[in-house]
Amino acid sequence: MYAYGGRRTKAEQDAATVEIGYALVSAAFAAAVLFGAVAGPALLFDLPDLLSTSLLRLGTVIAPVVFTARVVSVLVRFRRTAQPSQPGRTNPDS
Repeated sequence: MYAYGGRRTKAEQDAATVEIGYALVSAAFAAAVLFGAVAGPALLFDLPDLLSTSLLRLGTVIAPVVFTARVVSVLVRFRRTAQPSQPGRTNPDS
């Protein structure tokens, strides 16, 4: 919880909260769209049982993977950009 030897400010805490919320909402949306694209035909059309079951299982397996990948990618990107340079201090990335 300490950055550069001090506690996080309220603005930094709020930014992290907003970014976590964005990561979760955008990941849920992406997973839902992907599940709909993969499993949707099985739910909408009268397909053979094997194809219908395969599409539903594939959608059920891929959606959580996409959800997790999206959350991780957003939060890792936020962590990399959340280090503002401070005057008089060395940037830790240099």
